[in-house]
Amino acid sequence: MNAAIWAALLLLSLIWGGSFLFMKMAVAVWPPLTVVLSRVVLAALGLGAALWIKRQRLPLSPALIGAWAVMAVLNNLIPFTLIVWSQKSIGVGLGAVVNATTPVLTAVIAHYATADERLSPRRIGGVLIGLFGVVVLMAPRLTGQALGELPGILAALGACMSYALATVWGRRFKRMGVAPLAAATGQVTAAALLILPVALILDRPWTLPWPDTETLGAILALGLVCTGFAYALFFRILNGAGANAAALVTQLVPASAVLIGWVALGEVPGLAQWAGMALITLGLLVLDGRMPRFRRNRR
Repeated sequence: MNAAIWAALLLLSLIWGGSFLFMKMAVAVWPPLTVVLSRVVLAALGLGAALWIKRQRLPLSPALIGAWAVMAVLNNLIPFTLIVWSQKSIGVGLGAVVNATTPVLTAVIAHYATADERLSPRRIGGVLIGLFGVVVLMAPRLTGQALGELPGILAALGACMSYALATVWGRRFKRMGVAPLAAATGQVTAAALLILPVALILDRPWTLPWPDTETLGAILALGLVCTGFAYALFFRILNGAGANAAALVTQLVPASAVLIGWVALGEVPGLAQWAGMALITLGLLVLDGRMPRFRRNRR
């Protein structure tokens, strides 16, 4: 991966790492389904405006509409629902560790579903080192959690599998000639249209209280930045470096969340956090192939 892809990956992890705070603020006022609906509707409006400003059009064909519908289900509807449900029985720490299995699942699916993203010892080693780093990073938050809470763990794993399938599925938009901005717009628009009737029936959002200014700001940031801009960035990474590279963001997000907590909230990382971030960095270096090149240069 080149420097631009790495920069995009790190930026995306910071955006999604900060989204947990906005989500927590939003669900304190609105039900989860309404929060998800507002998130994708705002993202669709924001990305649609960006398309108009850049004088790009959203290509529409039966094949593309079907592909976007599948992407919306795999990348939004299924994982968002499963994650919200899983958080009722498992804590944040365990959830982060399970979520970090996404690159492992993506690597296996991409190996069988693509011709150019095959498994290799280096790729397997890098992903597993990164996964172990997430476990170490989140270890303090795992204390006292019941690892036997199987339903919540299985729901979180189901979300990871859905994300992995979506990441591999999303490669097709490049082959179909769809630019990253248009691909992101189509996905969140399809998600909004699919979620809308369910949210109207179950949550009756017109009966809900209007959020205060601070919470409204969090909802806007969640939709426009953490969903709209973030998915445009996601598709740029996917187009430029493939499914395995795009999936790595799930291992970077916990580290980004720790760093954001340090800078914004004064939560100084402990030894476990530093060790975990070092292991994640090592795993990424192994995946990128820089460690072997460094050894060759020294010879």
